[in-house]
Amino acid sequence: MAPPSLDVVGIGNAMVDVLSRADDAFLQSQLLVKGTTALIDAARAESLYAQMGPGIEMSGGSVANTIAGIASLGGGGGYIGKVRDDALGAVFAHDLHALGVRYETAALQDGPATARCLILVTPDAQRTMNTYLGACVELGLEDVDPALVAAAQVTYLEGYLFDPPRAKEAFRRAAEIAHAAGRKVSLSLSDPFCVERHRADFRALVHHHIDILFANEIEICSLYGTRDFDEAMRAVRGECDIAVLTRSAKGSIVVTPHDTVTVAAQSVPAVVDTTGAGDLYASGFLYGLTHGRDLAACGRLGSLCAAEVIGHFGARPERPLRELAAKSGLV
Repeated sequence: MAPPSLDVVGIGNAMVDVLSRADDAFLQSQLLVKGTTALIDAARAESLYAQMGPGIEMSGGSVANTIAGIASLGGGGGYIGKVRDDALGAVFAHDLHALGVRYETAALQDGPATARCLILVTPDAQRTMNTYLGACVELGLEDVDPALVAAAQVTYLEGYLFDPPRAKEAFRRAAEIAHAAGRKVSLSLSDPFCVERHRADFRALVHHHIDILFANEIEICSLYGTRDFDEAMRAVRGECDIAVLTRSAKGSIVVTPHDTVTVAAQSVPAVVDTTGAGDLYASGFLYGLTHGRDLAACGRLGSLCAAEVIGHFGARPERPLRELAAKSGLV
């Protein structure tokens, strides 16, 4: 088996984010639950967009953000995700290519438009996301490039892909290819509502197929049907090789079958927008892991990357993460 030529290949929902500031009253008027993600149809996307304030458009998608962060750290990344051959699809592809990411998924020639996520950021820096999946739901087995997956040390899967049936098939196929090539498979639980929709499937997947799990405090509690974080942490121990549990300002905890590593959050002058915090934490952690760092160093890299992205508007780094990591002695 040839040695891996990439650090991480991500598979997720390829979309463009539209970020806008909003207050709690606006969220209430739109019947939105602050800090969560809702799936919406094309009509709702148009209606909500028309009522939002001025927006900023930028490429997004949870796992795509993670791959962008890995590239910013100087790592080798690839991505699989479906867009339409429209203006937003061209923007998405351009932004990944400009970072040096291998992205070759064929765009749809007809059908639904490129996905977009309407993100409302409240003054407390919480983000409420409304996602129109669009072309994402057309991701299928034919889009999974076996050579690309086998070329990466880790294949990182986005939990949101459990919603569209064809994408779920692609998701499972990629995991099979990665393990057959002797590589690792990682999963992000993505969102507590996503976990609630697929709890039984996710628990079976984590137990049988996932090597590295990423979840925040709410998601891991949802996975094991408890409100007690310590109980959820005990439940996940041994279910996979590494469970990375993020806790916002309380830092993160890395759980293995025989160890627990606690990592402090990186301090920031001000939290501007929490969009992408978990995505960029995964960037730092996976970069560290694929470059031989111990778990504590991986966690510190994750915290550093998360701190950079919450210090500004948007879910991708504004400063080269490798420079920040070098100043902190982490690369």
